Amino acid sequence: MDGTFQATGALPRANPRRPAVKLGLAGLVLTALLGSILVVWVSHKTWERVDRLQRGFAGLNPDSFYLGVRMKDNIQGLNDTLLRYRLRGEAADYDLFYANARELSEWLEVNRTNAVAPLERKFYEQMGDAYQEYLSESTNLLNAGTGIQTKVGAFPTSYEKVQKQSVHLLELCDNFIRDQRLAFDNFVAESNVTLAAFQDLLKLSVVLVLTLAAALVVLVYRGMIAPLRSQLTQSQAIIVRQEKLASLGVLAAGVAHEIRNPLTAIKFRLYSLKKSLPDGGTDNEDVQVIASEISRLERIVKDFLQFARPSEPELVTVPPKRILQEVHDLLKPQLEKAAIELKLEPSEATWVHADTQQIKEVLINLIQNSADSIGRKGVITLRAHDENGSTILEVADTGKGIPAEVQARLFDPFFTTKEGGTGLGLPIAARIVEKHGGELRYQTQVNRGTTFAIVLPHADEHEPQNTPD
Repeated sequence: MDGTFQATGALPRANPRRPAVKLGLAGLVLTALLGSILVVWVSHKTWERVDRLQRGFAGLNPDSFYLGVRMKDNIQGLNDTLLRYRLRGEAADYDLFYANARELSEWLEVNRTNAVAPLERKFYEQMGDAYQEYLSESTNLLNAGTGIQTKVGAFPTSYEKVQKQSVHLLELCDNFIRDQRLAFDNFVAESNVTLAAFQDLLKLSVVLVLTLAAALVVLVYRGMIAPLRSQLTQSQAIIVRQEKLASLGVLAAGVAHEIRNPLTAIKFRLYSLKKSLPDGGTDNEDVQVIASEISRLERIVKDFLQFARPSEPELVTVPPKRILQEVHDLLKPQLEKAAIELKLEPSEATWVHADTQQIKEVLINLIQNSADSIGRKGVITLRAHDENGSTILEVADTGKGIPAEVQARLFDPFFTTKEGGTGLGLPIAARIVEKHGGELRYQTQVNRGTTFAIVLPHADEHEPQNTPD
């Protein structure tokens, strides 16, 4: 049957909210685990990006950006010195050329040895070979001016060779500067991509943290706080209900006692009057009606007293199938007259502590209510089973079900939908079950039927099994 069990009281061992709380805790742990994995993954990727960026910046040498420019300036300076010497023939220009050339050679050798970047090492290797050829041709040109080489036309030929080598050196410098610019542009572009990815990872981290926090809040609320609030609300409602029932019980007990005494006197006088009247008269019929109403009043007073001061249960250890069997045998013939089948399902439920007479009274009341809901031609099923450390006795019918507006007041004293009913049957049944440390639940669906469940704590299998005679 669809629907949710509603209960009159709270029994921790049979609380249907426990699985939901466990599910909420499992979801909380799973969410925390997944969130932690995602955060660790994002942190790992972030540190990879940062480390790559740091290595890129560490590899940058500001001085390397001036290598090509400095080399180019030095070559042009040597060319100018060489040209001045050929024009003026001063020894100072000759000495200056060799001094600058020697200084540039030493500088190239030092930087070639210390070069780390592949681009720089390649540049120094190319420059070393080309520079040696340049110095060789420059030396020939200088010697041609000192008379060592006196061949006609030696200077123009040597100067053309020097210029050719100089152009080659300058091209190498320009290529190196261009390659450096391209490498730096690529590094900047890669750095921008890395920073953009880093920003995305940071945004993702913030979203993950906020999502995880929200999920944790929702799961904590739904798994822990909401059930506690619901239980607190139920507990407060139960306390308010118990206070009302206690006050109502005191009032009912006083009223019942006040009614019982004059009712006994009226019944005695009626008995005397009945003996003095002839049989078959109209007055005798009136007496029968008065006697019937007096019996009805006595039954109401009896229910009042039972509701106001329910007796304490005399608990014994008994198998629930025995109680169900006795009730089944008692009511089956009566229900067959209304074409209602009373079925008893086999049960392997454990033993329970219960007052057999009081539990029978509850079962009889529930079965009679089911019969009233069915009317004619239906099925009432009795069964018992164990659940979460409790034993549950169920009365399931195929009746009309309970409307929502009736469910709201189902266990209110003196509320009834039956003509001539007192409205105390279910409240008395609920109080009896609560006296046993259990609760009375129901599950209903309109036009499908209703199931009432008596939830009782079962007896420990090591306890002595004291059964009634």
